[in-house]
Amino acid sequence: MRIRIRFSKLGKIRFTSHRDVARIWERALRKASLPVAYTEGFSPRPKLSFGLALSTGHESLGEYLDVDLRGDRGVDVEELPTRLDPALPLGIDVQAAVPIAPGTPSLQQAVVSCTWRIEVTGQSPAEIGDAVRRAIAADRLVVTRARKGNEVTDDLRPLILSLALTGATNNAVTEDGTELVAELGTQPRGLRPSELLLALGGGLEEARVCRIHQWLLLDGARQEPIPWDGELCGATSAPYAITRTS
Repeated sequence: MRIRIRFSKLGKIRFTSHRDVARIWERALRKASLPVAYTEGFSPRPKLSFGLALSTGHESLGEYLDVDLRGDRGVDVEELPTRLDPALPLGIDVQAAVPIAPGTPSLQQAVVSCTWRIEVTGQSPAEIGDAVRRAIAADRLVVTRARKGNEVTDDLRPLILSLALTGATNNAVTEDGTELVAELGTQPRGLRPSELLLALGGGLEEARVCRIHQWLLLDGARQEPIPWDGELCGATSAPYAITRTS
């Protein structure tokens, strides 16, 4: 039996690396006494498969984990959030769990885009709005970025699927910031929020960043691996949105 778990990563736990989050989940699954399947060989490991890695320091309302179980006896999937939450640290909360069919594509392969809420500093909302409009109007946005220790030059424009400027931030941490909501492509190579700001130019810096959604394309329709209608990290509706049309 294979199950897919959706969980949030909010607050101070955002400074925990992807590798350490994997270790946290291994311990939580043991504490919850779930019959997790293990690999074979000299160093057996639990059969866990995470979705797209989240950068250290970023928050999320849409993280995913696939877990292989030995059989299905004694496992009530609907009760897994209640069963797992006490074994997880503050800031990681299980939102939902569902069984998935054998042969379901991995999240690494299936996710085609992510929606982000990005708090930006370095310019006024008006200046950032101008930068957004220039970027969307451009045919190409060629940027040099670091990948695995090498500098790679890419056209990032096809990966900016939509942008919305929601206005000035309204919190004590980034009083001089501006909120953006962006849907960024992940295939064939993902676009990070920091790289989006690099493409916008003007020395913009990211403050608080939250991944709101990860999207699949199934029969031409966009949907989440597990739908969720919770709070969007405090995101507000956008007074205007700039969306890719081609």
